[in-house]
Amino acid sequence: MSEFILFHSQTFFWAVALVVLLVIEGATTNLVTIWFAVGALAALLLSLFCESFLWQALVFAVVSILALLFTRPLLKRFRRNSPPVPLGLERNIGRKATVRTPIGPDRRGRVTLDGVDWQAVCDSPLEPGDICIVQKINSTTLEVIPAKTTQTL
Repeated sequence: MSEFILFHSQTFFWAVALVVLLVIEGATTNLVTIWFAVGALAALLLSLFCESFLWQALVFAVVSILALLFTRPLLKRFRRNSPPVPLGLERNIGRKATVRTPIGPDRRGRVTLDGVDWQAVCDSPLEPGDICIVQKINSTTLEVIPAKTTQTL
């Protein structure tokens, strides 16, 4: 009976380890524990057939290292080829905004971008209702340029 309890406690240990590693992986933006989760899964499966915790730990270590060695170079290559994703305020660069108050070379005005009111500066005069494009963000001020409103037929 004590072997049965030990056998199932090891299986439970690897199941908990797997869940914890997956939760940690899900809470991060980078791949941190996924390789160890694969190792924990392998050790969990082995624990169903083998009572030796030493063998289970060895399988966990070997599978984790192999998963890391085989997948990390692929992930690095994939990340290198993918363009960086703009974060925070950077995602607003290149987007269109609507002028709310007059803007000119010597005066700041206001624009609306996604329903949010922003202070804005522009080297060209803009009037309320004009459409402009965000070029740069300095703190809480958008640097904008006039959007081309003429269409060629």
